[in-house]
Amino acid sequence: MEHEIADPVGTGPGRVLITGAGGQLGAALAEVFPRADALTRDLYDITTSTIDFSPGLVLHAAAWTAVDDAEGHPVQAELVNVQGTRNVVALGVPVVYYSTDYVFDGSKAEPYVESDEPRPLSVYGRTKVGGEREVRDGWIVRSSWLFGWTSKNFVRTMLELGARQDEVAVVDDQRGSPTFVGHLAEATKDVLELPQGTYHVAAAGDCTWAEFAEAIFEEAGLDCRVRRITTSELGRPAPRPANSVLRSERGAPILPHWREGLRACLTRL
Repeated sequence: MEHEIADPVGTGPGRVLITGAGGQLGAALAEVFPRADALTRDLYDITTSTIDFSPGLVLHAAAWTAVDDAEGHPVQAELVNVQGTRNVVALGVPVVYYSTDYVFDGSKAEPYVESDEPRPLSVYGRTKVGGEREVRDGWIVRSSWLFGWTSKNFVRTMLELGARQDEVAVVDDQRGSPTFVGHLAEATKDVLELPQGTYHVAAAGDCTWAEFAEAIFEEAGLDCRVRRITTSELGRPAPRPANSVLRSERGAPILPHWREGLRACLTRL
């Protein structure tokens, strides 16, 4: 059964709860939903804590997002991404659950759409699928390659490396759509106007990580070369999908191109 949300943007009596407000997506959501109760992990640990009020809607951004660390800590990743989501769902109100392109294995030649069957390669991907399956009343929003002006992300890492190195080695055989958290947070308001279900909400355009790094250096005016390498050369613990471009067949909000998101992010940095 769907719940009526009187005021999904948090300006009236229907209180909105944002989990994971200390992360990059949570911080962006807190700006777009300024009247929401934006709680960091210190205030609301979804694995152990309770809250002393009844929200009307939860924007569930809290998650274990350390992809490689999840390979060595599968129990902890599942505790956060699955059990934590189960605890949030137990509040008994609609939930917007933010998921990931890593629920797919990357073997498809075309962009992934909502009807494609998840086949995760990594512990992180599997636990995010597990979290999706906990949601009964709400929206699942899959996005990809998130970056923003806070927390640890690819853009901030490249800016740090590019400022002190002449060359950076970056993977060139994974393709996705880098998505600015500010654009995703803003699009959440439009998602709430759609029927409940699963939606792919990612930036327009696509690129490899190496192409993304080159764009970062170009836009930031950094004189740093990108040496293109393969995933196997990088040797990370968690397998990644070679293709994780997301597109919507269900009328999800269309986000600006990833380069527009990059420029918007750089203005915040």
